[in-house]
Amino acid sequence: MTPTLRGRAVVVGAALALTLAGCGGGEEAPATSANSSGLEKTTIKVGVLPIPDPVSVYIANAKGFFKEEGLTVEPEIITGGAAAIPKIKNRELDISQTNYVSTFAAVAQGEKIKLVADMYQAGPNTFNIMVPKDSPIKTVAQLKGKTILVNNLNNVAQLAVETQLKVAGLTKDDVKFAEKPFPEMGNAINSGQAEAGWITEPFITANQSAFGFTKLADTMTGQTENLPIAGWMATDEWVQKYPKTLAAFQRAISKAQELASSDRKEIEKMIPTYTKIDAKTASVITLGTFPSELNVDRLQKVADLMAEYKYLSNPIDVSSVIVPAPTSG
Repeated sequence: MTPTLRGRAVVVGAALALTLAGCGGGEEAPATSANSSGLEKTTIKVGVLPIPDPVSVYIANAKGFFKEEGLTVEPEIITGGAAAIPKIKNRELDISQTNYVSTFAAVAQGEKIKLVADMYQAGPNTFNIMVPKDSPIKTVAQLKGKTILVNNLNNVAQLAVETQLKVAGLTKDDVKFAEKPFPEMGNAINSGQAEAGWITEPFITANQSAFGFTKLADTMTGQTENLPIAGWMATDEWVQKYPKTLAAFQRAISKAQELASSDRKEIEKMIPTYTKIDAKTASVITLGTFPSELNVDRLQKVADLMAEYKYLSNPIDVSSVIVPAPTSG
Protein backbone atom coordinates (compact mmCIF):
# COMPACT_ATOMS: atom_id res chain seq x y z
CA MET A 1 0.00 0.00 0.00
CA THR A 2 1.28 3.46 -0.87
CA PRO A 3 2.69 5.19 2.23
CA THR A 4 0.71 8.20 3.44
CA LEU A 5 2.20 11.51 2.43
CA ARG A 6 1.65 14.92 3.92
CA GLY A 7 -1.13 15.98 1.62
CA ARG A 8 -1.03 19.68 1.08
CA ALA A 9 2.72 19.84 1.25
CA VAL A 10 2.81 17.30 -1.56
CA VAL A 11 0.32 19.31 -3.61
CA VAL A 12 2.45 22.40 -3.19
CA GLY A 13 5.51 20.44 -4.28
CA ALA A 14 3.64 18.95 -7.21
CA ALA A 15 2.25 22.30 -8.25
CA LEU A 16 5.72 23.72 -8.33
CA ALA A 17 6.84 20.85 -10.56
CA LEU A 18 5.50 22.55 -13.66
CA THR A 19 6.80 25.99 -12.75
CA LEU A 20 10.17 24.57 -11.99
CA ALA A 21 13.23 25.88 -10.80
CA GLY A 22 16.42 24.24 -11.83
CA CYS A 23 17.88 22.69 -14.89
CA GLY A 24 20.41 20.73 -12.90
CA GLY A 25 20.67 17.05 -12.40
CA GLY A 26 24.36 16.43 -12.42
CA GLU A 27 27.59 17.72 -13.78
CA GLU A 28 27.40 18.68 -17.39
CA ALA A 29 30.20 17.84 -19.72
CA PRO A 30 32.48 20.68 -20.75
CA ALA A 31 32.27 21.74 -24.38
CA THR A 32 34.59 19.79 -26.62
CA SER A 33 35.92 21.24 -29.83
CA ALA A 34 34.43 19.90 -33.02
CA ASN A 35 37.93 19.06 -34.22
CA SER A 36 38.69 16.69 -31.34
CA SER A 37 35.23 15.12 -31.04
CA GLY A 38 34.27 14.95 -34.71
CA LEU A 39 30.86 16.46 -33.91
CA GLU A 40 29.41 19.26 -36.00
CA LYS A 41 28.13 20.90 -32.82
CA THR A 42 29.36 20.10 -29.32
CA THR A 43 26.89 22.03 -27.16
CA ILE A 44 23.14 21.66 -27.67
CA LYS A 45 20.03 22.94 -25.90
CA VAL A 46 17.23 20.46 -25.29
CA GLY A 47 13.69 21.31 -24.21
CA VAL A 48 12.31 19.43 -21.21
CA LEU A 49 9.25 19.46 -19.00
CA PRO A 50 9.91 19.35 -15.24
CA ILE A 51 8.23 15.96 -14.81
CA PRO A 52 9.59 12.39 -14.59
CA ASP A 53 9.39 11.64 -18.33
CA PRO A 54 12.72 13.25 -19.44
CA VAL A 55 14.73 11.99 -16.46
CA SER A 56 17.20 10.21 -18.72
CA VAL A 57 18.70 13.46 -20.01
CA TYR A 58 19.65 14.30 -16.42
CA ILE A 59 20.92 10.78 -15.79
CA ALA A 60 23.06 11.02 -18.93
CA ASN A 61 24.55 14.29 -17.71
CA ALA A 62 25.16 13.02 -14.20
CA LYS A 63 26.73 9.76 -15.36
CA GLY A 64 28.89 11.42 -18.00
CA PHE A 65 27.25 9.63 -20.93
CA PHE A 66 27.09 12.83 -22.98
CA LYS A 67 30.62 13.75 -21.97
CA GLU A 68 31.85 10.41 -23.26
CA GLU A 69 30.41 11.39 -26.64
CA GLY A 70 32.11 14.80 -26.61
CA LEU A 71 28.74 16.47 -26.15
CA THR A 72 27.45 19.08 -23.71
CA VAL A 73 23.67 19.01 -23.26
CA GLU A 74 21.92 21.98 -21.65
CA PRO A 75 18.32 21.27 -20.57
CA GLU A 76 15.87 24.16 -20.93
CA ILE A 77 12.39 24.16 -19.43
CA ILE A 78 9.43 24.27 -21.84
CA THR A 79 5.68 24.44 -21.22
CA GLY A 80 4.70 21.58 -23.52
CA GLY A 81 5.60 19.55 -26.60
CA ALA A 82 3.41 21.63 -28.90
CA ALA A 83 4.95 24.83 -27.52
CA ALA A 84 8.40 23.49 -28.30
CA ILE A 85 7.80 23.23 -32.04
CA PRO A 86 8.27 26.97 -32.67
CA LYS A 87 11.41 26.87 -30.52
CA ILE A 88 13.06 24.11 -32.54
CA LYS A 89 11.98 25.78 -35.78
CA ASN A 90 13.49 29.09 -34.61
CA ARG A 91 16.66 27.28 -33.46
CA GLU A 92 16.18 28.34 -29.85
CA LEU A 93 16.34 24.62 -29.10
CA ASP A 94 18.24 21.90 -30.91
CA ILE A 95 16.17 18.96 -29.67
CA SER A 96 13.06 18.89 -27.52
CA GLN A 97 10.77 16.65 -25.56
CA THR A 98 7.43 16.10 -27.28
CA ASN A 99 4.38 13.93 -26.87
CA TYR A 100 3.62 11.69 -29.81
CA VAL A 101 0.06 12.90 -30.33
CA SER A 102 1.28 16.49 -30.71
CA THR A 103 4.05 15.35 -33.04
CA PHE A 104 1.87 13.35 -35.39
CA ALA A 105 -0.76 16.10 -35.46
CA ALA A 106 1.95 18.61 -36.41
CA VAL A 107 3.39 16.31 -39.08
CA ALA A 108 -0.09 15.88 -40.54
CA GLN A 109 -0.28 19.67 -40.81
CA GLY A 110 2.97 19.79 -42.75
CA GLU A 111 5.54 20.47 -40.03
CA LYS A 112 8.97 19.06 -40.92
CA ILE A 113 9.73 17.23 -37.69
CA LYS A 114 11.59 14.03 -36.92
CA LEU A 115 11.51 11.79 -33.86
CA VAL A 116 15.07 11.02 -32.82
CA ALA A 117 14.76 8.99 -29.59
CA ASP A 118 12.14 7.45 -27.32
CA MET A 119 11.45 8.73 -23.81
CA TYR A 120 8.39 7.46 -21.96
CA GLN A 121 5.70 4.82 -22.29
CA ALA A 122 2.58 4.54 -20.16
CA GLY A 123 2.13 1.81 -17.59
CA PRO A 124 -0.79 0.81 -15.36
CA ASN A 125 -2.20 3.67 -13.28
CA THR A 126 0.07 6.34 -14.73
CA PHE A 127 -2.78 8.30 -16.34
CA ASN A 128 -6.08 7.98 -14.50
CA ILE A 129 -9.52 9.56 -14.55
CA MET A 130 -10.01 10.67 -10.96
CA VAL A 131 -12.99 11.91 -8.97
CA PRO A 132 -13.46 13.40 -5.50
CA LYS A 133 -13.65 10.95 -2.60
CA ASP A 134 -17.38 11.50 -2.04
CA SER A 135 -18.33 11.57 -5.71
CA PRO A 136 -21.53 9.74 -6.66
CA ILE A 137 -19.84 8.85 -9.96
CA LYS A 138 -18.69 5.24 -9.74
CA THR A 139 -18.42 4.26 -13.42
CA VAL A 140 -17.26 5.91 -16.63
CA ALA A 141 -20.79 5.64 -18.01
CA GLN A 142 -21.93 7.98 -15.24
CA LEU A 143 -19.75 10.73 -16.70
CA LYS A 144 -22.47 11.42 -19.27
CA GLY A 145 -23.27 15.12 -19.18
CA LYS A 146 -20.36 15.83 -16.83
CA THR A 147 -17.25 17.99 -17.17
CA ILE A 148 -13.84 16.31 -17.39
CA LEU A 149 -10.65 18.32 -16.99
CA VAL A 150 -7.66 17.59 -19.24
CA ASN A 151 -4.33 19.39 -19.38
CA ASN A 152 -4.69 20.02 -23.13
CA LEU A 153 -7.72 19.74 -25.37
CA ASN A 154 -7.53 17.57 -28.49
CA ASN A 155 -4.33 15.91 -27.35
CA VAL A 156 -3.22 12.69 -25.70
CA ALA A 157 -5.29 13.42 -22.57
CA GLN A 158 -8.58 13.77 -24.41
CA LEU A 159 -7.75 10.87 -26.72
CA ALA A 160 -7.07 8.58 -23.76
CA VAL A 161 -10.35 9.55 -22.09
CA GLU A 162 -12.27 9.02 -25.33
CA THR A 163 -11.07 5.42 -25.51
CA GLN A 164 -12.58 4.80 -22.07
CA LEU A 165 -15.80 6.59 -23.01
CA LYS A 166 -16.12 4.28 -26.00
CA VAL A 167 -15.89 1.21 -23.76
CA ALA A 168 -18.67 2.69 -21.64
CA GLY A 169 -20.88 3.31 -24.68
CA LEU A 170 -20.27 7.06 -24.78
CA THR A 171 -18.57 9.49 -27.16
CA LYS A 172 -16.84 12.83 -26.64
CA ASP A 173 -20.17 14.52 -27.41
CA ASP A 174 -21.68 12.98 -24.28
CA VAL A 175 -19.31 14.89 -21.97
CA LYS A 176 -17.74 18.31 -21.74
CA PHE A 177 -13.96 18.60 -21.86
CA ALA A 178 -12.32 21.60 -20.24
CA GLU A 179 -8.65 22.56 -20.13
CA LYS A 180 -6.79 22.98 -16.85
CA PRO A 181 -3.07 22.62 -16.00
CA PHE A 182 -2.26 19.59 -13.83
CA PRO A 183 -1.22 21.66 -10.78
CA GLU A 184 -4.63 23.37 -10.74
CA MET A 185 -6.85 20.34 -11.36
CA GLY A 186 -7.17 19.16 -7.78
CA ASN A 187 -8.47 22.47 -6.45
CA ALA A 188 -10.70 22.95 -9.49
CA ILE A 189 -12.37 19.56 -9.09
CA ASN A 190 -12.56 19.92 -5.32
CA SER A 191 -14.35 23.27 -5.70
CA GLY A 192 -16.93 21.85 -8.10
CA GLN A 193 -15.65 23.26 -11.40
CA ALA A 194 -15.64 19.74 -12.85
CA GLU A 195 -16.72 16.27 -11.84
CA ALA A 196 -13.55 14.46 -12.93
CA GLY A 197 -10.05 14.96 -14.27
CA TRP A 198 -7.42 13.12 -16.31
CA ILE A 199 -4.45 13.17 -13.99
CA THR A 200 -0.89 11.87 -14.14
CA GLU A 201 1.91 11.58 -11.60
CA PRO A 202 2.99 13.19 -9.35
CA PHE A 203 -0.47 14.76 -9.23
CA ILE A 204 -2.25 11.42 -8.78
CA THR A 205 -0.36 10.85 -5.54
CA ALA A 206 -0.69 14.49 -4.49
CA ASN A 207 -4.46 14.65 -4.94
CA GLN A 208 -5.01 11.30 -3.28
CA SER A 209 -3.12 12.56 -0.25
CA ALA A 210 -4.56 16.07 -0.09
CA PHE A 211 -8.19 15.49 -1.07
CA GLY A 212 -8.78 11.75 -1.01
CA PHE A 213 -9.40 11.58 -4.77
CA THR A 214 -10.16 8.09 -6.08
CA LYS A 215 -9.50 6.40 -9.40
CA LEU A 216 -12.49 6.06 -11.69
CA ALA A 217 -10.56 4.46 -14.55
CA ASP A 218 -7.05 3.71 -15.71
CA THR A 219 -6.97 5.24 -19.20
CA MET A 220 -4.00 3.15 -20.25
CA THR A 221 -5.92 -0.08 -20.71
CA GLY A 222 -7.50 -1.75 -23.72
CA GLN A 223 -6.67 0.21 -26.87
CA THR A 224 -4.16 2.37 -24.99
CA GLU A 225 -2.35 -0.32 -23.00
CA ASN A 226 1.39 0.50 -22.90
CA LEU A 227 0.75 3.55 -25.07
CA PRO A 228 3.92 5.43 -26.09
CA ILE A 229 3.64 8.92 -24.61
CA ALA A 230 6.74 11.05 -25.15
CA GLY A 231 9.94 11.20 -27.16
CA TRP A 232 12.64 13.56 -28.45
CA MET A 233 12.16 15.58 -31.64
CA ALA A 234 14.18 17.80 -33.93
CA THR A 235 13.53 19.51 -37.24
CA ASP A 236 14.35 17.77 -40.51
CA GLU A 237 16.83 20.55 -41.22
CA TRP A 238 18.66 20.07 -37.92
CA VAL A 239 18.84 16.30 -38.37
CA GLN A 240 20.42 16.71 -41.80
CA LYS A 241 22.85 19.42 -40.68
CA TYR A 242 24.14 17.71 -37.51
CA PRO A 243 24.10 13.93 -38.11
CA LYS A 244 27.13 13.16 -35.92
CA THR A 245 25.87 15.34 -33.09
CA LEU A 246 22.51 13.64 -33.29
CA ALA A 247 24.09 10.18 -33.24
CA ALA A 248 26.08 11.14 -30.15
CA PHE A 249 22.88 12.30 -28.42
CA GLN A 250 21.05 9.12 -29.44
CA ARG A 251 23.78 6.83 -28.09
CA ALA A 252 24.00 8.64 -24.76
CA ILE A 253 20.26 8.97 -24.21
CA SER A 254 19.69 5.31 -25.08
CA LYS A 255 22.28 4.31 -22.50
CA ALA A 256 20.54 6.47 -19.90
CA GLN A 257 17.13 5.04 -20.82
CA GLU A 258 18.47 1.54 -20.26
CA LEU A 259 19.72 2.54 -16.84
CA ALA A 260 16.40 4.22 -15.96
CA SER A 261 14.45 1.16 -17.01
CA SER A 262 16.61 -1.21 -14.99
CA ASP A 263 17.10 0.81 -11.80
CA ARG A 264 14.24 2.87 -10.41
CA LYS A 265 16.54 4.24 -7.71
CA GLU A 266 18.40 6.20 -10.39
CA ILE A 267 15.10 7.87 -11.34
CA GLU A 268 14.14 8.58 -7.73
CA LYS A 269 17.54 10.10 -7.05
CA MET A 270 17.42 12.37 -10.08
CA ILE A 271 13.82 13.66 -10.11
CA PRO A 272 14.21 16.00 -7.09
CA THR A 273 17.24 17.64 -8.72
CA TYR A 274 15.30 19.14 -11.64
CA THR A 275 11.72 19.35 -10.34
CA LYS A 276 10.09 20.34 -7.08
CA ILE A 277 8.97 16.76 -6.52
CA ASP A 278 10.55 15.83 -3.20
CA ALA A 279 12.43 12.61 -2.58
CA LYS A 280 9.60 11.07 -0.54
CA THR A 281 7.06 11.64 -3.30
CA ALA A 282 9.52 10.44 -5.96
CA SER A 283 9.84 7.15 -4.08
CA VAL A 284 6.10 6.36 -4.21
CA ILE A 285 4.76 7.76 -7.49
CA THR A 286 3.71 5.30 -10.15
CA LEU A 287 5.93 5.36 -13.22
CA GLY A 288 5.68 4.01 -16.73
CA THR A 289 8.62 2.61 -18.67
CA PHE A 290 11.62 4.15 -20.43
CA PRO A 291 12.21 2.44 -23.81
CA SER A 292 15.75 2.67 -25.16
CA GLU A 293 14.82 2.79 -28.84
CA LEU A 294 12.04 4.02 -31.08
CA ASN A 295 9.85 1.19 -32.31
CA VAL A 296 7.83 1.72 -35.48
CA ASP A 297 5.10 -0.76 -34.57
CA ARG A 298 4.51 0.78 -31.14
CA LEU A 299 4.42 4.33 -32.48
CA GLN A 300 2.19 3.37 -35.40
CA LYS A 301 -0.34 2.33 -32.75
CA VAL A 302 -0.52 5.97 -31.62
CA ALA A 303 -1.04 7.32 -35.15
CA ASP A 304 -3.65 4.67 -35.95
CA LEU A 305 -5.53 5.48 -32.75
CA MET A 306 -5.48 9.16 -33.66
CA ALA A 307 -6.89 8.37 -37.10
CA GLU A 308 -9.65 6.19 -35.60
CA TYR A 309 -10.76 8.98 -33.25
CA LYS A 310 -10.53 11.66 -35.97
CA TYR A 311 -7.45 13.42 -34.60
CA LEU A 312 -5.89 12.93 -38.05
CA SER A 313 -7.69 13.47 -41.34
CA ASN A 314 -5.35 11.03 -43.09
CA PRO A 315 -3.27 8.11 -41.78
CA ILE A 316 0.44 8.65 -41.11
CA ASP A 317 3.24 6.18 -41.81
CA VAL A 318 5.35 6.81 -38.71
CA SER A 319 8.42 5.15 -40.21
CA SER A 320 8.83 8.31 -42.30
CA VAL A 321 9.03 10.40 -39.13
CA ILE A 322 11.62 8.33 -37.25
CA VAL A 323 15.40 8.81 -37.45
CA PRO A 324 16.95 5.38 -36.83
CA ALA A 325 19.43 4.95 -34.02
CA PRO A 326 23.11 4.83 -35.07
CA THR A 327 24.35 1.31 -35.71
CA SER A 328 27.70 1.85 -34.03
CA GLY A 329 29.74 4.35 -32.10
